[in-house]
Amino acid sequence: MTEQAVDTDGTQVAATGPDPAVESFPTERLFLGRTRELKELQADIERVGLDTLGGRAAPRARVLLVAGKPGYGRTALAEELVRRVAHRYPDGVLRARLSAPDGTPVPGERTARDLLTALGTAAPAGAAEDDLTAEVRAALSTRRAVLLLDDAADAEQVDVLLPDTTRCLVVAVSDGPLTGIPGVRPCTVGGLDTKAALELLGRYTGSVRITVDPRAAEGLVEICAGQPAALVLAGGWLAHRPKSAVSDLAKQLHADGDDGPVLGRVFRLVLADLPAAAARMLRLLSLAPAGLVDPHIASGLAGCSVETARAALDDFVGLGLLRAVESPLPEYEVPGCLLPLLRARTAAEDRPAELQLARARMLERTVRLLQSCRAITETDSPQARERLLAMPRALRFADPRAAAEWLRVRQPALLAAARLAVADGELDTLARRLMSALVRALVAHFGTQAAAADLYCVHQLVLDVAERRDLPREKAAALLNLADLDARTGRTADALVRYRAALDAGRAANDPYATGRAMESVAGAHLELGDYDRAADWYGRALAQRLARDERTDAARLYGRIATAHTYAGRYGEALRTWRSAVTAHRRNGDVAAQARALSELARVQEYAGRPEESLRTCQEAVEWARRAEDVRLQAALHLRLADTLERLGDPAAARLHRGAAERMLGDELQELEADREHDANACETRSTSSED
Repeated sequence: MTEQAVDTDGTQVAATGPDPAVESFPTERLFLGRTRELKELQADIERVGLDTLGGRAAPRARVLLVAGKPGYGRTALAEELVRRVAHRYPDGVLRARLSAPDGTPVPGERTARDLLTALGTAAPAGAAEDDLTAEVRAALSTRRAVLLLDDAADAEQVDVLLPDTTRCLVVAVSDGPLTGIPGVRPCTVGGLDTKAALELLGRYTGSVRITVDPRAAEGLVEICAGQPAALVLAGGWLAHRPKSAVSDLAKQLHADGDDGPVLGRVFRLVLADLPAAAARMLRLLSLAPAGLVDPHIASGLAGCSVETARAALDDFVGLGLLRAVESPLPEYEVPGCLLPLLRARTAAEDRPAELQLARARMLERTVRLLQSCRAITETDSPQARERLLAMPRALRFADPRAAAEWLRVRQPALLAAARLAVADGELDTLARRLMSALVRALVAHFGTQAAAADLYCVHQLVLDVAERRDLPREKAAALLNLADLDARTGRTADALVRYRAALDAGRAANDPYATGRAMESVAGAHLELGDYDRAADWYGRALAQRLARDERTDAARLYGRIATAHTYAGRYGEALRTWRSAVTAHRRNGDVAAQARALSELARVQEYAGRPEESLRTCQEAVEWARRAEDVRLQAALHLRLADTLERLGDPAAARLHRGAAERMLGDELQELEADREHDANACETRSTSSED
């Protein structure tokens, strides 16, 4: 892989990092020409706006627009401008790509979430787009930063992200004007001047070939209209044909006449010189998710070895057909200006069945990599080790750290692959396998909480497939997962709706696990919303199902849930009876630790019900069972409860003994335990103080 890459959407630049929605700004770049445009843009930063002229303070950040067609260096110009002014903005530079390589606008929710992640601000999974964009604006309102918004499809995409402060600068890149944003400063980008264009060409051909025939070189620049993308392809073609003169290429392009844009004509010429296998691989790269390619993706698409794919990708970089991405792993990007050309050739030369087979191979390879990525974390599992050894060496990871790094780098492309597979609709079986493997890998390496936003996205895709294919079991699972994430982020009402839908799907699938789980979750949501009667009712339904299936452990647990609902409602009589049922059930199951915890809760309710003597006896019994279970924290909590009860009964000396025992057990953790007890007591404040219903 070459250390420098040429940006076919602009001039030559140092290879940049992976291009998810947000990336940090590269520090070193090579840039040619555009002196006038840069001077004008820098002057526009300080220029007085319409608000200031009207006597009003500028309400939002200054917006500079770099407008032009793909392939003319608009992104390179914007990045060079940002590089030159970045020192004025100590809070850094953020970059967001607002359109996918195929021109599809990126959902605002995804862009805002990635921006918040880059800003170090937690974004709750499943939050609405308006809430997330408001958080972005709020986070930037206290900073002095630059926001580079690339490939903006319309003004609305930019407008919702504009910081409400003049301390920030926004640089937007778009095809045309962003009407609707007041005070925007546009700069339209055309072709490079002749000097810069010749220098760009010479970086590929060498200065000698330009010097010996300057007229031919200038003629080639004129034919290419100074378009950087066309010049890059022309330079790559000449670099791989050292015996060809610059005039030879100019003559061939002249012979083609004016048949379409010059970029397409140079592209056809470069493609015609490629071997058939390489040309086919290049066409299939148009299927790469989010335009991001690595040797495994290319290998899967073309059906060749990883080594062969890696060599071909490096050759494509040298020809200007791909852009090498600065990354810990070999990674490449299909330039956006070439993607339509590749897709047109693919549609013309490859049969739909061949394209579908290529997609299937790519997805299958991705699934196996994700399975390997997860299996490397199961170091204690002989079965996992056997599965790893059975995989080809190219699919294995050296250690869990290498697997986690691969997952982190490829995460944008993996999520894009899942979205494309679901949108395709013809490969749902592979799509389901891909999403299952992706969820397991994310959880294994990053944990459920850290990966919550991505998991939410994947579960929504699973739900789409399940509804399309009428798969009630998978629909129930997806709804339960989404509802759990909703509940964790405080959207309990939304979670309740999904839990009820999951219950219906579980019943349709005749899935007792999903049905029971959904009923418990519906009850938990009602409990969280303060509807204790419905919570107790739904827990009771779940209990009836567990008892009917003789699932004794779950039944004992549900007795405790019902008792908790009764306690919150102030029905202490019902709560006491149900906690006694829970104690009996745990005793029959032989679960000593659970029995001790149930006795502890029974003592708590007795105390709430105004029965301190009974609470004292129950607490003492619970201490004994907690000691047998070797649950030190529970023992300490019970000693503290005994101390409180004894103080109320007028025995401070005994209370001090129990408090001292708790201190010896927990030491510095005692304060934390007491805070937890106070929180639990406040949570159980109820509307009734009656000991009976």
